[in-house]
Amino acid sequence: MKVLVIGATGGSGRAVVAELLGRGHSVTAFSRHASELRVDASGDLRTIDGDATDSSAVEAAVRGHDAVVLTLGISENAMRVRLFGPAHTAADVRSRGTRNVVAAMKRSGSTRLVVQSTYGVGETAAKLGLVDRIFFAVLIKQQAADHTKQESIVRASGLDWTIVQPMHLTDDPAADREFVSTTGEIGSRKVSRRAVGRVLADASTSSDYLGTSIAVSASS
Repeated sequence: MKVLVIGATGGSGRAVVAELLGRGHSVTAFSRHASELRVDASGDLRTIDGDATDSSAVEAAVRGHDAVVLTLGISENAMRVRLFGPAHTAADVRSRGTRNVVAAMKRSGSTRLVVQSTYGVGETAAKLGLVDRIFFAVLIKQQAADHTKQESIVRASGLDWTIVQPMHLTDDPAADREFVSTTGEIGSRKVSRRAVGRVLADASTSSDYLGTSIAVSASS
């Protein structure tokens, strides 16, 4: 398959690019600094430097792909973003980028869309524990609100979509065995980026979880 990964230089983006390449798929990595991408895998990789909030750039990138994986986010310090806003990324990058991707996919005829959101948005909001409720309210309130907009755009898109909601992301190998749930249950409060990359790759290259939001955590 030909898969476009938008947000490819973030932690989850790099993980899904590597996973897809390892499975023999053709991958296009799209981000503002995609040409600098280094992944622990070899294969058919193309890079495009571009901004997801640029509709023209997104339109050109989407053409010719069987599936699109979105791993958009803000990599800056969460407290700084909460107090002053992001310095290098649009505050609404998730919803704006997703809106651009959906429009481009409809025009190009691509239908398979997999979007990384976060656990605690939408149907899983009521399942957050006290610590995570405080974390959302104090540190990532605006970012969570943009995730909510993003998920609404995806659900209304008419595409073959899947929303992936990981718990707290880590590079800890101890959190590398994923637990996937369609009803919001979790195994633990964290999950490795490698594990999320596997789930994103699974969803983008199969018909599993069509029209479904899935929670991803590490097995307890």
